[in-house]
Amino acid sequence: MSLPRPGRGGRPLFLSILGLAAAATFLLFYALLWEAGDLIHLPDLRIGFHNFCLWNESAGCLQCHRFPELGALGLPRGALALARLGVYGALVLTLFVPLPLLLARCRGSEGEWHLAVCFLALASTLLAGGLGLFLAYTWRWVTPALLGPGFLALAAAQALLVLLLMATVMFPQRAEEDAKSKLDSC
Repeated sequence: MSLPRPGRGGRPLFLSILGLAAAATFLLFYALLWEAGDLIHLPDLRIGFHNFCLWNESAGCLQCHRFPELGALGLPRGALALARLGVYGALVLTLFVPLPLLLARCRGSEGEWHLAVCFLALASTLLAGGLGLFLAYTWRWVTPALLGPGFLALAAAQALLVLLLMATVMFPQRAEEDAKSKLDSC
């Protein structure tokens, strides 16, 4: 069974879906590459997926901790690795979303559309899981007032991924309804 091609009203919706995918990808790139995964970037505190730097009162400077010091602070290596895998995996999966969407649109195939839905569901789950796991282990140093633009970009990307997932799941049903209403009106 092939995916019904939407009529004239389907093109703006499809372009909106592609725009949401581009926006989510941009936000993930910004947070994870431009901001280097830092959720807090202050002169006396830097906490992110690759940095864990706390202010050292005795030295009067920012001291960055590595393993095994992070283990002594209560940050297990495995949990941090899973958090990194989640957020960076979400970026990779989000990069692959537009291609199956375009193929589904051009070929009218449900398989590619379902592949894009799977990519979006996995990306959304990985991002939420990775960010949640990281915040769960670093919460004693992180307060909401300290969270910077990297965190806001990740939170916005998560919201866009959920919205995009809902739109891609609902789009084929709406296209079917449009096609049926056109047939009924003839």
